[in-house]
Amino acid sequence: MFRSIAMIFLTLASMHASAADSHDFYRRSFNAGWRFHKGEAPGAEAVDFDDSSWRPQQLPHDWAIEGPFDVKYNARCGGLPFHGTGWYRKTFDTPTDSQGKDVLLTFDGAMYNAHVWVNGQFVGNRPYGYIEFQYDISEYLNAEGENTIAVRLTPEDLSSRWYPGAGIYRNVWIDVRNPIRVAQWGTFVTTPVIADDKATVSIETSLLGEVDNGDVGIEYQVMDPSGESVGSARLVAKAENHAEIEIEKPALWDVDSPHLYRLVTKVTQGDEVLDEISTTFGVRSLEFSKEKGFLLNGKHTRIQGVCLHHDNGPLGAIVNRRAIERKLQIMKAMGVNSIRTSHNPPSNELLEFCDKLGLLVQVEAFDVWMKAKVPNGYNKFFAQWAERDIKDMVRRDRNHPSVFMWSIGNEILEQSSKEDGNRIAKELNDYVKSLDTTRPTTCGFNWFPGPYASGMAAQVDIAGMNYKPLAYGEQVDEFLPNTPVVGSETSSCTSSRGVYHLPIEKYQTHESKQVTSYDLIGPPWAYPPDIEFDALEKNPEVLGEYVWTGFDYLGEPTPYGGKDNSTNGYWNADWPSRSSYFGTVDLCGFPKDRFYLYQSQWTDEPMVHVLPHWNWEHTKHDVIPVYAYTNCEEVELFVNGQSAGRRIKGKDLTKIHVKFNRYEKDNLLSKYRLSWDVPFTPGSLRVVGYIDGKPVAEKEIKTAGAPAKIKLIPDRTELSSDGQDLSYVTVRIEDADGNLCPLASNLVHFRVEGKGSIAAVGNGNAATTAPFIADQRKAFNGLCMLIVRSAEASGEISIRAESEGLASDSVSLSVR
Repeated sequence: MFRSIAMIFLTLASMHASAADSHDFYRRSFNAGWRFHKGEAPGAEAVDFDDSSWRPQQLPHDWAIEGPFDVKYNARCGGLPFHGTGWYRKTFDTPTDSQGKDVLLTFDGAMYNAHVWVNGQFVGNRPYGYIEFQYDISEYLNAEGENTIAVRLTPEDLSSRWYPGAGIYRNVWIDVRNPIRVAQWGTFVTTPVIADDKATVSIETSLLGEVDNGDVGIEYQVMDPSGESVGSARLVAKAENHAEIEIEKPALWDVDSPHLYRLVTKVTQGDEVLDEISTTFGVRSLEFSKEKGFLLNGKHTRIQGVCLHHDNGPLGAIVNRRAIERKLQIMKAMGVNSIRTSHNPPSNELLEFCDKLGLLVQVEAFDVWMKAKVPNGYNKFFAQWAERDIKDMVRRDRNHPSVFMWSIGNEILEQSSKEDGNRIAKELNDYVKSLDTTRPTTCGFNWFPGPYASGMAAQVDIAGMNYKPLAYGEQVDEFLPNTPVVGSETSSCTSSRGVYHLPIEKYQTHESKQVTSYDLIGPPWAYPPDIEFDALEKNPEVLGEYVWTGFDYLGEPTPYGGKDNSTNGYWNADWPSRSSYFGTVDLCGFPKDRFYLYQSQWTDEPMVHVLPHWNWEHTKHDVIPVYAYTNCEEVELFVNGQSAGRRIKGKDLTKIHVKFNRYEKDNLLSKYRLSWDVPFTPGSLRVVGYIDGKPVAEKEIKTAGAPAKIKLIPDRTELSSDGQDLSYVTVRIEDADGNLCPLASNLVHFRVEGKGSIAAVGNGNAATTAPFIADQRKAFNGLCMLIVRSAEASGEISIRAESEGLASDSVSLSVR
């Protein structure tokens, strides 16, 4: 059995003085005042290089999301120009208060192969685009006056299996710090004892500088969720320090009540404070075993997880706090309690919000080791950089309460080599364990029984099984009788929001370049969600699952374009299909029907969902299959007010087409869906969910008339004046009575005035080359999205949407 000791965890603030400018040391954003150039620029690292023709650029920045989409780019990677050379330059003054201090420059992530110069002198190189890195640039700075920093990025074609983005797409920071300070990621906090009445907090702190003279001290203070001090400690400092603090009646961090404490650490010398960091943390225990599954704070918790790529849809790869928060809120509403960061280290911001929202995170290191999946992937850097990268990942993230599992890789091709696979898996596992023994390791294995029979899967604590629900139980137990198993990647069902192809059939691709939303289509290895639900129900010892995927993402337009290890890496055969169909929600965050299928399994608040739309006039289809997804005991369907009968969940089964690798049957009688065959007549479909015979939930859809008007629905009407806050404005095409027109594709024009601007537009259509950076968008099945960004000033934002032949709509937002 793997048992962790309980943990207290740091978040984004862990290495910095948020007390900041009240002292003579601080961290500040370094995102403003840059210039950008796409293309070669010989000599651009030199101080006297003329960059006046370069465009001003605020960071974070993804140069590729601006497009244009073009068939000459790889649809597998989004059909966008992410590869090539890009330069960033910035001129800045030497901080006036930096004499005798260290000036640190931190990049949260740069895509990729970053080379950095300061005042013409080479500072360093970091290839992996997903990893945070920091340089001490003190020795390169002028004593006073101006300095120039230059950054060159050279992302290559065929370097990724999905859209990686391009540029300095995560935040950049500048720190002025005393030579004696807490090291980068230098604090690790655990609680070896947790009880109802108290928790023992164990703190390890690494310091830099001359601290052996006995005159340097460390002070710790713990603040509870209400801001009250609940414990403190003081000690004489050394290079490596240990302290313990007891918290009375600790409030635990869990997925339902993510209580967060704050640890303030001060490094002192006499009356002077040399360094201060404020650390958000939580208290919780983890336990994993074959017999009990996963226990969070002693309570059995089934993993209801999704895999998420790092892009933010129409915004591209840029880190944006609101975009990430919204993405996670949508997943939480579906019933998700865990995120797998497929297939790379996540942003600080994602982990910060997972801490706050109560989402467990499996942090994944790599998609590739030594053997290449694409010609220019991370395999080129693995031998030199893998140890550094995975250790930096663990050091940075090991104190987040949300982080509960480390993944050393995904579908690694070394699974075919017993010698290489076992050796590298052991090395990576050992690197992780050298820094953190409180969490289990895992790896996503997609071959069976290969890595299980060879012993490779035994090198990690938890066996991750990609798309092998039929092997749960006896088959995997033959090789790993005592090792917990998790469905690390499941289902891979594909669909397009609002698209319904009749008759219902299992096909490979469709001439429309869309995929039916009856939730049964997938590639050869994939299967409907019902298969996984059934396998997990029959094998309660499996920890749970990570659905592929929560959100659609840019690139990998399966089932269109190509497949792994074929077509020379290019997926352009079905252009303009250029982004994923895998998500339970589309690229804009609009839920697909599958969202509600998972919600029906993963949530308790009574819900019912009905599909398809009810606009089938002028089609050859007279009888329409109607499905309902619910967590209620039974559902009644009403057609134009007349009952079409009740169905009991678990008893009245729905036959669905199933065909995937190693599955002998061609259908499944699903107990997770309810269905009726309904002769079509215009009007309404209404479903009512019952528990104990009482109606507790309902939903109605109506046959819509001709498109008549636009309806704008912002998700937030008050924004922060930080120049980065967002409002996601849903744009509905409605008939005269306010019904959604489910087939509408009207072109909508946007005008945004005042203290805001258009950040991006989208509609969730995976097969269009319309740009994201634009002031217009066609509706896709009745919906599109306008994303508005606030200015760095207070005031009002006015938004107006117009379309030929439709009544326009306007809304206002406040910026404060």
